[in-house]
Amino acid sequence: MEYIITTDTTSDLPKAYVEENNLHLLSFNYIIDEVTYDLENDLPYKEFYDKMRDGAKPMTSQVNPEYAKNFFQELISKYDTDILHIGFSSGLSGSYNNTRAAALEVMEENPGRKIMVVDSLAASLGQGLLVHKAIKLKNKGQSMDEVCSWLEENKLKICHYFTVDDLVYLLRGGRVSKTSAFAAGVLNIKPILHIDNEGHLVALSKVRGRKKSLKELVDNMEKRLLPGESDVFISHSDCIEDANSLANSIKERFGIDALIINHIGPTIGAHTGPGTVTLFFMGKER
Repeated sequence: MEYIITTDTTSDLPKAYVEENNLHLLSFNYIIDEVTYDLENDLPYKEFYDKMRDGAKPMTSQVNPEYAKNFFQELISKYDTDILHIGFSSGLSGSYNNTRAAALEVMEENPGRKIMVVDSLAASLGQGLLVHKAIKLKNKGQSMDEVCSWLEENKLKICHYFTVDDLVYLLRGGRVSKTSAFAAGVLNIKPILHIDNEGHLVALSKVRGRKKSLKELVDNMEKRLLPGESDVFISHSDCIEDANSLANSIKERFGIDALIINHIGPTIGAHTGPGTVTLFFMGKER
């Protein structure tokens, strides 16, 4: 049976990639300066981060079941096809559970149609990398069940390593303490964080200075990179120079070119703030 692949805007995949691969995106909304934005009415990412630098505090929300239900129903009505949806980490949002509930309702109302919802346990281009792997398998002729099985077996090999330039944004979200944020500012300490096996954001280590934090990302990649893997994604929140510097370091050390470098979208960027750089690849384990 023919099927289509869908995912969320939290996957942070470039617009050109989405269009080229006929992806359909479930939109996460956000509010900034009392204005609500979504996929159809989005704020240019540089303007979004400039607003944050000026003190704006964006608010994000999870996808509600009714919206997800309409999303799936419209696709089934238009394409008369099954759907494989790769969703945002359940460890970071309740959207996965809402999306899954919506899929069950749509299947009940459309006998014979199947919607499989995968909890990526990933975020940003980590989720995007999992989508990329699914597309490659689909293009090789694998069925939806086969692709879904591969995703479940391999999703915990998607490694996320990132660093932030200012802990104030993680402080707002309750991710770090006031003491840690103050000390980091005074001592120029940059945390290294990742997404664990439960899909939660956790701190790994701390280094002093931006250059050392970017090097630490590459060092972690060297420890965990799966032999033969060359799909490397990098995302950033309005700091393209640092993202390019990271890509150059990866090229020098491993001979691998970053396949995608793209900005971090508002849903995740609202919590990490401008100056975040994230590295994604497939490793032996997270």
